[in-house]
Order: sequence, then structure tokens, then C-alpha cells
Amino acid sequence: MRYRKSEAKDYARAHLRGIWAAATQPFAPDLSLDEAGFRRNLRHWTDDLGIDGIFVGGKQGEYFSMSLEERKAVFEIAVDELGSASTGGGGTILSCSDQNLDTVIELARHAEAIGADFVVIHAPVLSFFRSQDETVYEYYRHIAEQVDIGIAMWSHPDAGYLMSPELCARIADIPNIVAIKYSVPREMYVRLTELAGDRIIVSTASEREWLDNVLELGWQCYLCSNPPYLFQTAADRRMNDYTERAFAGDAAGARAIWKTLEPVREAFEATRPPEKPQAHAKYWQELLGQAGGPVRRPLLDLTEAEKVAILSAFEGCGLGGIDSGAMRHG
Repeated sequence: MRYRKSEAKDYARAHLRGIWAAATQPFAPDLSLDEAGFRRNLRHWTDDLGIDGIFVGGKQGEYFSMSLEERKAVFEIAVDELGSASTGGGGTILSCSDQNLDTVIELARHAEAIGADFVVIHAPVLSFFRSQDETVYEYYRHIAEQVDIGIAMWSHPDAGYLMSPELCARIADIPNIVAIKYSVPREMYVRLTELAGDRIIVSTASEREWLDNVLELGWQCYLCSNPPYLFQTAADRRMNDYTERAFAGDAAGARAIWKTLEPVREAFEATRPPEKPQAHAKYWQELLGQAGGPVRRPLLDLTEAEKVAILSAFEGCGLGGIDSGAMRHG
């Protein structure tokens, strides 16, 4: 561990900063882990794109299709390749989300043992309960007692409910609860920022809303989805550029750059099949020269017609073709 439990919040305030992207997990044609491709992506994202940290093993990374040993292996690859945010490498936040509590704790202990910066844990699926607050509070409290590593909560409609700002603020008092990925309507995360922004780092996955959240709410971390490596290339780092201007207080300059990304956003969103977000992202990565590969069941791969539509939109969005930065690492 790089810090004691009592230091977790201060460590996060100092190092959970900037742009943190959620990694897809590349698989080989035979659906085995593509370790070389994953390492190449990690290096490209941090070295060429300037991404500050990587969220590993989440829904973008298809954790639900991987064995426990594969999940641990992916954790180890990420920490080995990136190091730590505190030592000048890319930061790591490793997703231990699972419906089995023993699995969550085992993964969190493994992340702590190998030197990850943080872990993230999705709220449990409790859609069959009429009320969840005490259950969810005890869930996070119990997990936090088992480890010292800083924990980010994650509330998303996938759980069948949304954690209220008041519940999140209560959980924020736990010493090693350091952040939340709060996939909720804006009024909810604004309220949580007011209630607990001094105790935890609040963020949401929307790149469209990131600039406003820096300028209006004083947010310090984008945590996290895939736009940081899908909307940028080594020669075109507009998300980084507008973020740096916003952090420096140049709201007008940041807004001007942010607006130029609208054709990229529109091309990406318009071509994403509703049931195939991971396959869509992986193909877009391949168009940028990154490792993508197939998805594992139960997810579905793209049809050839879908690929043709995505390629056409990609070529016209102004982002460019094969990314020489990614190819350089290949």
C-alpha cells in the first residue's frame, strides 16, 4: 500500500486528478486475453494521449465475461505497465465490482497487494428490494473494513436504483471511501457535490458535461469512460487541451476547443448500436490503430453493415485516420 487507510482521502485528493479513462479489454481472435494489445493500449493512452489514469476491469472491460484469475491478471498487467499516479506513472483504479461479496473483497485485497492506487465498486444489484439505503450503506462499510485501499463508489441505473445524494454523503464519512462515479442526472451529482465534495471526489462519465463540471462545480477528475482515447490521437488531444485550459481558468478558450469536438461526438454517438457499446468502441479503437478485437458472449459483435456505417462516420468526423502514436507502440 502507498498510504494508510487514514490517509486515503488525502491521497485521492492529491492524485485522483485530471482525466481517467475506462479501459476496454482487448481479446485475441480465439477470445483469450490479448496481453500485448492491452499493454500497447495502456502505454499509448498514457504516453501519447496524456491520460492521467486508467479504470481497469469495469463494464467497458467486460469483467462479467472473465474468470476471477483473468480479472486478477488484468489488474497485474495494468499496475505493472503503469506503476502509480504517485510515482509519475499512470494511475490505476481497478474495478472489483461483482454480485458475489467474497469476490469483491478478494479482488480488492489483490488490488491492494499489487500496489494499485484505488479500487472502484459498483453498488449491488438490489432492484428486488423496495428500499435499499441501509443495505447499501452496510455493503460499503463492510468492504471498507476489509481493506485499506481507497474505494470509489459507483452508482448507475444498472443496479435497478440510484443511490441518493444523501446516502452517498453518509457513506462518504467512511475513512477510505474517496470518490464516486455517479452516473445520475445532473441535479443529483450537483447536490452530492454540495453535500460531500469536501470528503469525496465526485465525478460522472459524461464527456459532454465534463467541461461544465470543471468550470461550475470545481471538479478535479473525469472518472471515467472511453472518450479520452476514442476522441483523441497523439496529434489531436483536444479533450486534454480544453481540460487544461479549464483547470487554468481560461473558460472561453476551453469552451472554444470543446465545441470543435462536436462532430466527433455526433459521429460516435450516431453510429453506436444500442446493444453493442463495447463492440462499437473496440472497432473505433481499431480505426485509430489501437487494439480492440472481438467481444465475448453474451455481448454481440458488429455486423459488416454496422462497420461500414461507423467507418464512414469516423472518416468524416475530423479526428483523422490511423493514429501514428498507437502504431509506433505496435
